[in-house]
Amino acid sequence: MSLVSEFKEFAVKGNMIDMAVGIVIGAAFGKVVSSLVADILMPPLGVLIGQISFSKLAVQIGANSAGKPVMLTYGMFIQAILDFLLIALAIFFLVKVINKLKRPAPAAAPPPPTKSEELLGEIRDLLAKR
Repeated sequence: MSLVSEFKEFAVKGNMIDMAVGIVIGAAFGKVVSSLVADILMPPLGVLIGQISFSKLAVQIGANSAGKPVMLTYGMFIQAILDFLLIALAIFFLVKVINKLKRPAPAAAPPPPTKSEELLGEIRDLLAKR
C-alpha cells in the first residue's frame, strides 16, 4: 500500500470527517457563547455591581531591578473566574433549551376500553372468583 493511498484512506474515514465537523461547529458555538457573555450578560452585570472593572484590581508586591513595580493582578483572576462561571451558565441554559427542543412529544393517552373489552374483563373476573 502506497503512502498516498494510505493517507487517502485515513483522511476520508467517517470518524475523521465527523470529528472535523464537530471541531468547526464547536469553535463557532464558542464564539456565540463568548458573545452572549460579553455583549448580553456582562453589561447588565456591570451596571448592577457599579461599573467595577475587576481586571484593574492589583497589588504591588515589589519592584524589579529596573525599578518598575511588580504587580499581583488578582483582578484578572477574578475576571477569569467570573467569565468561566457565566460561560458555563450560558452553555448550561443553551443545552437545556436544545434538549427541550429535541425531546419527543409525550405519547397520547391510551384510548378507553371498548364496551366489549369491559364485558370480557367482567367475565374474566367472574371466572377468577370460582
